[in-house]
Amino acid sequence: MESVILEIEIETDNEADFSYSGIDKSFKLIEDSLGVLISARGNRLFIKGPAEAARKAKKLVEEIKAINRQGYVLKPDDIRFAIDAISKGEETSIKNLFLNHIPVSSKKRFIIPKTEAQRKYIEAIRTYDIVFGIGPAGTGKTYLAMAMAINALLKKEVSRIVLTRPAVEAGEKLGFLPGDLYEKIHPYLRPLYDALYDMMDFEKATGLIEKGIIEIAPLAYMRGRTLNDAFVVLDEAQNTTSEQMKMYLTRLGFNSKTVITGDITQIDLPSGKTSGLIEAEKILSSIEGIKLIYFTERDVVRHRLVQDIIKAYERFEKRTEKRVSNPEDRQELYREI
Repeated sequence: MESVILEIEIETDNEADFSYSGIDKSFKLIEDSLGVLISARGNRLFIKGPAEAARKAKKLVEEIKAINRQGYVLKPDDIRFAIDAISKGEETSIKNLFLNHIPVSSKKRFIIPKTEAQRKYIEAIRTYDIVFGIGPAGTGKTYLAMAMAINALLKKEVSRIVLTRPAVEAGEKLGFLPGDLYEKIHPYLRPLYDALYDMMDFEKATGLIEKGIIEIAPLAYMRGRTLNDAFVVLDEAQNTTSEQMKMYLTRLGFNSKTVITGDITQIDLPSGKTSGLIEAEKILSSIEGIKLIYFTERDVVRHRLVQDIIKAYERFEKRTEKRVSNPEDRQELYREI
């Protein structure tokens, strides 16, 4: 049975809606992804293709138009994420997704969620004092949490930001690394600095760090402290022990908020050690005031190949749940994949 071909016409009172810089690339992405043809003539746009695909394209074009009218010009990657959301049938408004932005600083005017899970994550951070973001690398868990922390500081909702992560020896021993204690630990905290400098001018961020308004420290430095009037982000929480997670959660003071992020598929703890994140997920999920948000490979917002890499590893890990000791058997598994 052949699908019904539908031609949809969209008219606008502003010809610029269909002629802004980059629109051709956006239309090409929509055409290639949804299998439709798009053409513009004056103040009218024509979409032709299978009925369902044409309707999805119409929804996407109209929401892009609405976003442009708000003064935000979407990049090709933004369009690609929007197409993914619509083509997968996610019940979300792309306009609401992209206009749900987070103002951060003069360097980047705002950070925007690119998937429905990211939007829910941002809303959870706004609503709850303790939020867990659990999912694979590249889904924006830490980046969005830091954006919300910077936004809260700029709006004077908190007086300081604390960014922390456990310094876990993943394949290397700290004692064999060169330098003093700070130089040994600093590489573990580098990703937090990178994200911070991506959102704020280097001089401004450095000044706030020097004044202690923004603190970046290993998790071990949190012991014995009470964090009042602060926005605290714990990164790589899958590498906390049970004791560390309990210690961290009990540091939260008055007018404070925390976001805990982690990927439970990438645990670097020694064999036999229970991940504090996995344990907390089980213990705290029913407590009112605590929210758990889960991400999947569909929420990966890095290079488009990262989603494919994560899926490939998941398929491989499912097939090798029972460890194969015979090298010939393992090579056979590789050929099957």
